[in-house]
Amino acid sequence: MKSYPLLSTIEAPADLRGLSRTELKQLAGELRAHVLASVSATGGHLSSNLGTVELTIALHHVFETPRDRLVWDVGHQTYPHKILTGRRDRMPSLRQLGGISGFPRRAESEYDTFGTAHSSTSISAVLGMALAAQIKGESRHAVAIIGDGAMTAGMAFEALNNAGMPHAGKVPDLLVVLNDNDMSISPPVGALNKYLARLMSGRFYGAAREGAKTVLKNAPPLFELARRFEEHAKGMVVPGTIFEEFGFNYVGPIDGHDLDALIPTLENLRDKPGAQFLHVVTKKGYGYKLAEADPVKYHGPTPFNPAEGIKKPVTPPKTTFTQVFGQWLCDMAAKDPRLVGITPAMREGSGMVEFEKRFPGRYFDVGIAEQHAVTFAAGLACEGLKPVVAIYSTFLQRGYDQLIHDVAIQNLPVVFALDRAGIVGADGATHAGAYDIAYLRCIPNCSLIAPADENECRQALTAAFEQNHPVAVRYPRGAGAGAAAQNDLTALPWGKGELRREAGRGGRRIAILAFGTLLYPALAAAEKLDASVANMRFVKPLDTELLLQLAGSHDALVTVEEGCVQGGAGSAVLEALQAAGVMLPVLTLGLPDEFIEHGDPAKLLAMLGLDAMGIEQSILKRFGAKLEVVRPAING
Repeated sequence: MKSYPLLSTIEAPADLRGLSRTELKQLAGELRAHVLASVSATGGHLSSNLGTVELTIALHHVFETPRDRLVWDVGHQTYPHKILTGRRDRMPSLRQLGGISGFPRRAESEYDTFGTAHSSTSISAVLGMALAAQIKGESRHAVAIIGDGAMTAGMAFEALNNAGMPHAGKVPDLLVVLNDNDMSISPPVGALNKYLARLMSGRFYGAAREGAKTVLKNAPPLFELARRFEEHAKGMVVPGTIFEEFGFNYVGPIDGHDLDALIPTLENLRDKPGAQFLHVVTKKGYGYKLAEADPVKYHGPTPFNPAEGIKKPVTPPKTTFTQVFGQWLCDMAAKDPRLVGITPAMREGSGMVEFEKRFPGRYFDVGIAEQHAVTFAAGLACEGLKPVVAIYSTFLQRGYDQLIHDVAIQNLPVVFALDRAGIVGADGATHAGAYDIAYLRCIPNCSLIAPADENECRQALTAAFEQNHPVAVRYPRGAGAGAAAQNDLTALPWGKGELRREAGRGGRRIAILAFGTLLYPALAAAEKLDASVANMRFVKPLDTELLLQLAGSHDALVTVEEGCVQGGAGSAVLEALQAAGVMLPVLTLGLPDEFIEHGDPAKLLAMLGLDAMGIEQSILKRFGAKLEVVRPAING
């Protein structure tokens, strides 16, 4: 590793604790270069990781990890952490099938003390770790590193409120590091703030402060006056009053790229008891000019040449489901002034950039606050508007109580556009939309549509919007079969599937009931088996008329879905057959009862037996005897 002479000697954080400040700065440069080289080769999160290089080095330099616990909120900024904790040589496998995860995982390393990927969990986890140490009588530190975006979630504030409270007469010893990469906060960063931060985190300031409290408590009016003066004095130069009210000692903001500021401040805070809060300001994409200029573009790129940056592909990519949704949203908004769009901090990911430009007064980004997003939509719906909540399937899980209590019980007309339904690929189990069919179809008043392709997705969204009750439309990440979406706003026939292929009349017959985009591999498998195929479209209401028609004319049914088998669309079919008193063999194919690893989506589906060959083999294994009568006729 000639390009990384110092980094190549770091096998664990202990190796960097003996380095001088000058060597640590050299290490930061090499580490940043390694992150850029790695992500440009594999794809992954870039801007956020370039911004946390110095902070990662400082934390591992100051704290005795893994005995001291570091919990990285969200975790998409932990590539420097992974490189410094023994996984440097495994970076080429990042987010690849069988390789290391793009997020912290307890099973992957002892330095990954808590698995993260959804936001705003770190402070709660660290509080639990700190109190566990207190209860067990162990001397170790617990540190949460949370981004400014994650601080918008209610869970973070719930944890802050709890963390500053005494337990058994003692406020737990923990540190919350706010990694603030909002460039609008950069002006306060400088020599004065660095001086104040070091002063307020130092022993003299703390001793003087506590000593003054002891003296002034004997004169309550003076104590209250001093307390208010301190709050207002700090509030004039730092935005820390709110965190002080939670019971934290607030320090900062300081430059998160300045090791000369970070290390002594962290050392001071490490030795202070109670709840500490350090506010650091970093820049997304720091050290790579292209990412600094456009951190959103370089947030999660596919592989690219670092010397050239991200280039537009020569061949235009297929239209994605996300883009279909974005165009539909604009078209429907132009037609119906009641439409309002809501996103929990996923404007780009959910395809709402154009909608915000064209309809700024009807666009709402509520921050990383899925619970609030759902109830906010309910409030809008109560007043006659038609909210469309664009949310990833995996993130709607976080607003499940609100979905039931605030939307479904009141039967409000909210449309949920569920992006990333099914397998998501490199982000892995934490981001997979594996459970929405099961957790939605059991809710009264709530309907669920699973379109098979891009055009059906547009039609499904229109059908959902026309209803006067909650409806979710689930669609996968990326492109589908390539069915061009029509420009009109035609709706799918409500609650109706369609027969896409009918088996030959000779011999025994199998019918495949496909829900969603797996219709197309099901059709390919059916060609080999001479099976019938129904595009069911609706999970709820289920097209029982079509189901019973197929049950009456076939010897066995097969359900196919890109969601968990337990409680999924196949279960809905079994329940409907049972209710109708129909006894028929049914094979349910879908995601197994396990968390699916990260990797290429096509490879994962093939491994799970949900590609055309896998569907064919599963049917032959279960119903081969029933097909033997038919197969000679096909071959003849």
